[in-house]
Amino acid sequence: MSTETVDGASDGVVKITQEAASEALDLMDREGMDCDIGGLRLFVQQGGCAGLSYGMRFDDEPEDDDMIVEDHDLRVFVDPASADYIGGSVLDYESGLQAEGFHVENPNVVSECGCGESFRT
Repeated sequence: MSTETVDGASDGVVKITQEAASEALDLMDREGMDCDIGGLRLFVQQGGCAGLSYGMRFDDEPEDDDMIVEDHDLRVFVDPASADYIGGSVLDYESGLQAEGFHVENPNVVSECGCGESFRT
């Protein structure tokens, strides 16, 4: 399967808020990454007390079978297995007194652990 690029606002996989895109692009710039080729990888992995957890990292380029979501000039890479779990999600960035960091609002979640770090669909 080949890499597919979609618009984040209408693709059904994940939407990226302006705040999340700005923060990620700023971090990528500080790391010296090429934002035209590289991007933020969003994935789901086994782990946590509820069974699944989110992972994020910067990648220099997408894998061949990744879906590439572009929203607010940020490229987000999602592998096919993770796309099944995060379809319809919103990637946001929160900064405040209680918490700071990236947060995934996932409509597929049926339960989360008490700390909010893992989930079950």
